[in-house]
Amino acid sequence: MNTHAPTEKSQLAFTYLGFRFFWLTTLLVGFAVQIMSVSIAWQIYDLTGSAFLLGLVGLSLFLPALVLILLTGLTADRFNRRLIMAVCLAVEMGCALGFLLFVNAEAHEVWPIFGILVMLGTARAFWGPAAQSLAPNLVPPQALANAITVNASAWQFSAIMGPAAGGLLYGLAPAMAFGTGGVLLLLAMVCVLLIPKPMQRSSHQATSLGTMLAGFRYIFSNKVVLGAISLDMFAVLMGGAVALLPIYAKDILHAGPQELGLLRAAPGVGAIAMALFLTRFPIRDNAGKTLFLFVGLFGAFTVLFGFSTSVWVSVPALALVGASDMVSVTIRETIMQLWTPEEVRGRVNAVNSVFIGASNELGEFRAGTVAHLIGPVPAVVAGGFGAIIVAVVWSRVFPGLRNQRSLDKKMV
Repeated sequence: MNTHAPTEKSQLAFTYLGFRFFWLTTLLVGFAVQIMSVSIAWQIYDLTGSAFLLGLVGLSLFLPALVLILLTGLTADRFNRRLIMAVCLAVEMGCALGFLLFVNAEAHEVWPIFGILVMLGTARAFWGPAAQSLAPNLVPPQALANAITVNASAWQFSAIMGPAAGGLLYGLAPAMAFGTGGVLLLLAMVCVLLIPKPMQRSSHQATSLGTMLAGFRYIFSNKVVLGAISLDMFAVLMGGAVALLPIYAKDILHAGPQELGLLRAAPGVGAIAMALFLTRFPIRDNAGKTLFLFVGLFGAFTVLFGFSTSVWVSVPALALVGASDMVSVTIRETIMQLWTPEEVRGRVNAVNSVFIGASNELGEFRAGTVAHLIGPVPAVVAGGFGAIIVAVVWSRVFPGLRNQRSLDKKMV
């Protein structure tokens, strides 16, 4: 009998105390982010009516991660990741306070919002590599795939309830929305500090351009990892439509902030349903083909949403978008974390965070800019078809990823 075979219990991430606090941190931060995101988007569009400025929100959040990419990853490899996360949360609390002061002042100029967004983007730039790199230190390798799925479900659960709560709170009083976000961030900081000190093998290499670029070198030398990261980036960059939801809610569906909350929540509903399914039936074979299939479905359901003129069609379509994306996230993140050496994990995750930011925040800027030029419906529909094309092209360019059978590197 193999005495080293992991027990079923050891493969469950919630078995480990540190991960339970980490998961709760993710949940609280996710709620805060969703509540403030809905409120900021509605505030800007209500004041300006500009699709371009809605897209500029994403660009403001993305640029700090791009500019600081060499520093954020090295910081996560050199210093205590829990402490980095706590400091980032303190800065985000300050940003929530800034938004609160802005709405209380009843200002009509939106430029202060973008200044606060840049500060928020800076905090998230350091948060991403530290948080992504901490998770593998909290559970053993055999529990990592489960940890990634369960942790993603925390984000998605907050994506279900957070936007709806944000819409309701903003409808009652904008200050309530931003105040609630600040309180949630404070609770998240307490949870981070309660995580037991994990085993972290810090990088002791001398600081140089070479060590700062180690994450890029690793990613570009590993075609499966490069393919997984770039596939997600370009598919979501093309197919992302979150920035345009206020326009759909107000101008196409003729609804208000409550319905906007439902639209923002719908992808989370689909994603958490898929996460529960994957927890019970994990992907054990044909991981690469499964990845490309669901990226294609992500694009197809985005097209369906783009053509919709009814809340009753839009919400299910967005739920299916979220379910498809959850499969992609699970496969991509498991490959990333299992295949990356601990000593460069922070720098690799810094690059990954920029790729994610490019797909999400920069994708919002793309959607807003294209919608400003040709209208929201053509922008969303064209983006959905673009995601399908990306899935087809990447399946040919990265055959190693397409033919990947297992998420375990040893079983390619």
